[in-house]
Amino acid sequence: MTYRLGLTGSIGMGKSTTADFFRATGVPVWDADEVVYRIYQAGGVAVPAIRELRPSLIYNGAVARTQLRKWIAEDETALSRLEVVVHPLVAEDRQNFLDLNDGAPLVLLDIPLLFETGADRWLNGVLVVTTNAEAQRQRVLSRPGMDPEAFDLILSRQMPDAEKRARADFVIRTRTLEQTRTDVETLIREIMEQTRA
Repeated sequence: MTYRLGLTGSIGMGKSTTADFFRATGVPVWDADEVVYRIYQAGGVAVPAIRELRPSLIYNGAVARTQLRKWIAEDETALSRLEVVVHPLVAEDRQNFLDLNDGAPLVLLDIPLLFETGADRWLNGVLVVTTNAEAQRQRVLSRPGMDPEAFDLILSRQMPDAEKRARADFVIRTRTLEQTRTDVETLIREIMEQTRA
């Protein structure tokens, strides 16, 4: 049986880096953000539905992410209306990934809003990555196009870090790259031993 490990953590906590360390060991990784990015591109499966929802969000056949963020910030119903369209498409992609990797002993599913969407109900375990608030803020504000207001808006929509850690099966503190890599490798060994027992 495949062990389904969910990966989550608030913005700037080191989720992408941690997922890359899993990939480097050969663990198949599904990334919800990457799927959304792909289905928003020209020819992506979300484009027709989003065009129907709000035509001004489509530019050159793709979803204009800047316009999309602006709409979500200005209209409090925007996010829930968008989720109705996007979530089923993302869920279909995820199921295809699980079917494709059915024989793997371990798969990682990188889901930013894991607890918020109830994904913990169908996963075998949840890994939360975390760091201190100062490091998180520095990481996020160093990203192109990110400002304190956008960061605060994103944080307000995410479950608090402390609550995520309390609900997690595993927690990795992403202080340094070397330590995070070691912690990932240790966790993979633990899960493999657990599944063989």
